[in-house]
Amino acid sequence: MSNVSVNRRALEIVQRLIDDSDKYGVMVRRTENGATVVDAGVSVRGGYRAGEAVTEICLGGFGHAYVSNGQYGELSIPAVFVSTDQPAIATLASQFAGWRIKVGDFFAMGSGPARALALEPQRLYEQVGYRDSSDVAVIVLETDRLPAEEVATYIADKCGVAVDHLYAVVTPTSSLAGSVQISGRVVETGVHKFHTLGLDPKTILHGCGQAPVAPLHPKTARAMGRTNDVILFGGQAYYTVSCDDDETLAKVVEQAPSSASRDYGRPFYDVFKAANFDFYKVDAGLFAPASVTVNNVKTGTVHRAGKVNMSILRAMMGAE
Repeated sequence: MSNVSVNRRALEIVQRLIDDSDKYGVMVRRTENGATVVDAGVSVRGGYRAGEAVTEICLGGFGHAYVSNGQYGELSIPAVFVSTDQPAIATLASQFAGWRIKVGDFFAMGSGPARALALEPQRLYEQVGYRDSSDVAVIVLETDRLPAEEVATYIADKCGVAVDHLYAVVTPTSSLAGSVQISGRVVETGVHKFHTLGLDPKTILHGCGQAPVAPLHPKTARAMGRTNDVILFGGQAYYTVSCDDDETLAKVVEQAPSSASRDYGRPFYDVFKAANFDFYKVDAGLFAPASVTVNNVKTGTVHRAGKVNMSILRAMMGAE
């Protein structure tokens, strides 16, 4: 798959947003130096369809996402279902929000295909065994501000493309499209957790999962808390892997859910606040689905760990 461009594939989805902006509730702008910016929630409403499209853009065109009804006990709430047959490339090499972009007073978490050009972070691409080669770059920015020309120049330079070949999709955490695309990371969080636990991501053949869509909150920190909670306490992910050492795989799966973290048990906002709103002070092992199921095709065994935390989900949804 090394000759397949996640940026080129994602651009096809971006073009759908551009061509049918009214349907998706987005607005297309241009920076003064020619970069294309798709506003999916800063000055427009965006919505579920935009969130689905942004999720698939983040996955580099190698995944499918749709919003449907999710049943969690007596709660009937919107949920995002995501699937991919190229999980290492789609999640780690593209969707993972591994690029902290800071230019002047502008800050955003960058995810999506452009990372595979900038190699952010480089070591991860070496481990996945993938890098993109493309004259266009597509990036998703989680921020409540639209990027100006200096930001576009910085990103384009890092990606090695002309600035007028840069496409930036912007989804604030407090927007509906933003909430959907964060829930759409449920499979990615599991793949990343497996990777940190020592499982070769190239052995993960398929992945699918579901997470509730977090209710919106106008304050970014609160919205961030909720969008993390729906994955940590409500996310359910299923993976197909090909692994020779089934005993080691079972131990990895046992440590994979969010409940294996020392910081598990409180709403994420409370954990984040106690860490002085510094992500680096939060246990990285917390960022994982609530439950994980793995089918090893080499042995036929199925390993499962974790469970949905209905108490926290009920409180978030106003049911307690």
